[in-house]
Amino acid sequence: MNLRKIDLNLLVVFDAIIAERSITRAAQKVGISQSAMSHALGRLRVTFKDDLVRRTSRGMEATSYAEALIGYVGAAATKSVMLGILILVTARLFVPYGIAHPVWMVTFLILTAVTFSLLGFILGLWADSFEQLQVVPLMIVTPLTFLGGAFYSISMLPPIWQKITLFNPVVYLISGFRWSFYGISDVNVIASAAATLGFLALCLVIVSWIFKTGYKLKT
Repeated sequence: MNLRKIDLNLLVVFDAIIAERSITRAAQKVGISQSAMSHALGRLRVTFKDDLVRRTSRGMEATSYAEALIGYVGAAATKSVMLGILILVTARLFVPYGIAHPVWMVTFLILTAVTFSLLGFILGLWADSFEQLQVVPLMIVTPLTFLGGAFYSISMLPPIWQKITLFNPVVYLISGFRWSFYGISDVNVIASAAATLGFLALCLVIVSWIFKTGYKLKT
């Protein structure tokens, strides 16, 4: 599968079909024609090499693989968003803060939650034990977070380390959130959004490969 050919806007189409259980109503919700909606669904099926939805007496319903993905990833992402909102509300009781770009903040929150939930879904299938499941979060994600400018601006680093730090994908997530709150960032906000979407697309490619090959699903 070619990563560059994935249109992330198709996820909006899929969400509308699942919510409305009808191609016609989903098209009206998204604001496109019924034929365009059918074409978009066809592209999704080709991309993931799975039917994704099927027509039943109750309308369009997700297939087993899609149901599994929505169930696990949707639940994890919803929990993450709820925890983020709870932390924001609690912090407001102790520290006055403002959100310079609330729409961008919500966008980065949802994208990050969905992306890391997809990563968790992948790791959950890959790991054969609880110990193995903790390897990536403890040995990779946590160090990248601490070295990604969560507690400092990378502009404080020597020039050579600033360049090296830009290879850390977490830098772009943190920088995007920082800009949404304070209007300042270590990297361009467009680059932050592009990096987040790229990570999301990569996770979708891996999940698609898992469904196509049945990796750890048929054993």
